[in-house]
Amino acid sequence: MAQTSFTGSAISSGLTHRKKEWNRINTYTSSHSLLNQYEICRFRKELGYKDGLRSCHLSAMHRNSLLSPLLTHRKCHSPALHSQVGSDFGVEDAEERLTLNEQKDTARINSIATDNVDVHEVTETSTDVKRELIMLSLPAIAGQAIDPFAQLMETAYIGRYSSVALASAGVSVSIFNVVSKLFNIPLFSVATSFVAEDISRNAIENLSSAESTNGKPLERKQLSSVSTALLLAILIGIIEALALSLGSGLFLKLMGVPSTSDMHVPAKHFLSLRALGAPAVVISLALQGIFRGFKDTQTPVFCLGVGNVLSIFFFPILMFGFRMGVTGAALSTVLSQYIVAFLMIRHLNKKVLLLPPKIGELQFGGYIKSGGFLIGRTLSVLITMTLGTSMAARQGSMPMAAHQICMQVWLAVSLLTDALATSGQALIASYLSKGDLQTVKEVANFVLKIGVATGVSLAAILGVSFSSLATLFTQDAEVLAIVRTGVLFVSASQPINALAFIFDGLHYGVSDFPYAAGSMMLLSAVSSTFLLFAPKTLGLRGVWLGLTLFMALRMTAGFVRILSKTGPWWFLHKDLERGELSVCS
Repeated sequence: MAQTSFTGSAISSGLTHRKKEWNRINTYTSSHSLLNQYEICRFRKELGYKDGLRSCHLSAMHRNSLLSPLLTHRKCHSPALHSQVGSDFGVEDAEERLTLNEQKDTARINSIATDNVDVHEVTETSTDVKRELIMLSLPAIAGQAIDPFAQLMETAYIGRYSSVALASAGVSVSIFNVVSKLFNIPLFSVATSFVAEDISRNAIENLSSAESTNGKPLERKQLSSVSTALLLAILIGIIEALALSLGSGLFLKLMGVPSTSDMHVPAKHFLSLRALGAPAVVISLALQGIFRGFKDTQTPVFCLGVGNVLSIFFFPILMFGFRMGVTGAALSTVLSQYIVAFLMIRHLNKKVLLLPPKIGELQFGGYIKSGGFLIGRTLSVLITMTLGTSMAARQGSMPMAAHQICMQVWLAVSLLTDALATSGQALIASYLSKGDLQTVKEVANFVLKIGVATGVSLAAILGVSFSSLATLFTQDAEVLAIVRTGVLFVSASQPINALAFIFDGLHYGVSDFPYAAGSMMLLSAVSSTFLLFAPKTLGLRGVWLGLTLFMALRMTAGFVRILSKTGPWWFLHKDLERGELSVCS
């Protein structure tokens, strides 16, 4: 049998082929300060990763799977290495060199696995996650509380005007929310991601520009993601305004308010006026997503605060001072919406150029594709909530007025918990991108505990005070009597609502959008079916039971997902050590 002999130079060349590849990547990442994360992910994908650019995973299992073919590759070039070699290269030398190269490869894999690809973040093993979550939640709560508070004030002023006006406004606001939020919420979420990615792609250019200008202020950049979001917002806003204005009669009929109802004329008038503010609403929400992409949450809160404070100031002046009634309330809201949009555009203009680049650089296709899942999910939520309002309107003006009061308090208080969910989402996405699964686990557990505690506290507070709180919205004895029957619905459902919103944040934190959309469509169908039939026998209580069922199913879907050992939360069921998994996204 022919014997194979090896020279030292030949075996060294074969054994260190992969070593040169790792040196190439290490040299590249060092020279670029780890800014080009896409190149790193591409190289990892070449080594067998499944997730490509957006989620390149490297765990202990992956490391072993990489080393195994590496050694096999080496051995296939030296089949007689362990049995017989030439005098120029002994068995002990070969084993020693193989072991040495394996250790070096392992060290390099671990090094790249634990490197942080975000130049703006530094991984800290002793991060105080709980404190960080609380500090992030405080401004988020302020931002979430501004709009509901202004809506509560609008409801209170209209309720003091008349019960019919309150019921009419409730139907109109529900229609406005359905039409305006169908595309607004997906646009907000997609704009956040796209702007953040756009900024990341321009990071190297910005860094080199800063060096070439010797510390002078950089010129404003022109980001296609920003221009695309603004153009889409303007287009969608105009379409929504026309649809709400021209189709107000049809929308009211679909909501169960026929032309013979005493609510029809004032509701149609109110909806037509509120339609004027649709472009401002879409633009301001898209701008909030853009600012979030810049990691700037203070500017939107400031602009929203100024606009909504002015609306509260305008309510009594226009409604009672100028004796415009409900028209004054609608105009106050519309005026404040344009003020908010103007302030946000003014601040954004200081960061980037607002004029769009070449048409071919706009990202219309990406926005539409990425927003598909969220549009389906948002539509499911809006259909269920709108169906509840429609079934309440069919009970008459007095039950509808009571339902409007209960819903405004229910949503306003529940959205405070949503601020906690948003903060948890941000932390989970951040630490997951670093591969710190242990911290992700801590955040998830802590935010769930805080959610339960917050929900129980809100339930106790509302259970004691809601009957008295309702008198701030109306003095009509008949309406107040109906409102008191909804105390259990508003208060007892708060722990359920809290967990439902928290789970939404957890889904988004791990980018589990398909499950979030699919489960929402299914449970929305179940809840909507209940809402179609229950009010016919139970009246307004049937509506409230249907909405509680909706939130309970959302909470259950969250538990099912997080308890699954095969879904994105598999690591919650295992003992983890920091640095076990690295993700670049």
